[in-house]
Amino acid sequence: MIGVLLVDDQALVRAGFRALLQAQRDIEVVGEAEDGAAAVTMARDTKPDVVLMDIRMPGRNGLDATKDIVADPRLSGVKVIVLTTFAEDAYVFDAIRNGASGFLVKDIEPVELVHAIRVVHGGDALLSPVVTRRLIEEFAARAKPPQPAKQIAALLDQLTEREREVVALVAAGLSNDEIAERLVVSPATAKTHVSRAMIKLAARDRAQVVVLAYESGLVRPGWTG
Repeated sequence: MIGVLLVDDQALVRAGFRALLQAQRDIEVVGEAEDGAAAVTMARDTKPDVVLMDIRMPGRNGLDATKDIVADPRLSGVKVIVLTTFAEDAYVFDAIRNGASGFLVKDIEPVELVHAIRVVHGGDALLSPVVTRRLIEEFAARAKPPQPAKQIAALLDQLTEREREVVALVAAGLSNDEIAERLVVSPATAKTHVSRAMIKLAARDRAQVVVLAYESGLVRPGWTG
């Protein structure tokens, strides 16, 4: 059962999400919060698998709450999907840098929202299809100058050459199947390489791999074609 925490300042929106999710056999709504501060407290109390997090809320916003949840070692298994009515790049970049595993707009189809929860719970990153590849390109261009700390450098040194290549392809937005095709290996082998690289990088999911790849200098704009 996938436990979901709903965070939105509008009660009607939360009610709509609750009705949709409670109708799924493998999903359970474990709590609701109306602002960022309450979201962090509720997350610590309920330990959800996935948090559906609104961005713009009175008081503490969703981006700050996401950062707090991701940074809390007690919530290491919690994944955050940011939901908003605004599909602006700035929100996407901030959400991913703050540790979100997914970014979706609120007018998404119900079936897509349910799919997103399952995908993120399974360990993959998920972004709205209209921004995924463009986001990768823009993120690469806007990434801060690489200044990897000693700890990050030590993590990167653990990667094999093949794993570095795989991380670069993940950073380019390729799926496991696409990586397999590019490297002429089986999808299972590609998935294994990605999983091992994520473990060595201590990455929660693929979104963090993208952030780490660019901001550490492992890959830079243009390197992945």
